[in-house]
Amino acid sequence: MIKKASLACTICGSRNYAITVGSNQRNERIEVKKFCKYCGKHTLHRETR
Repeated sequence: MIKKASLACTICGSRNYAITVGSNQRNERIEVKKFCKYCGKHTLHRETR
């Protein structure tokens, strides 16, 4: 089963990106540097559910 998750900016907390997550079992959440249009720069985004 494919689940959807959001990536939230660690600086401002806005959820900017939506991703699909596989059904494999993992303990840690995804962390990616992406562009935040509200901060205006590349920041660390963490997976939220």
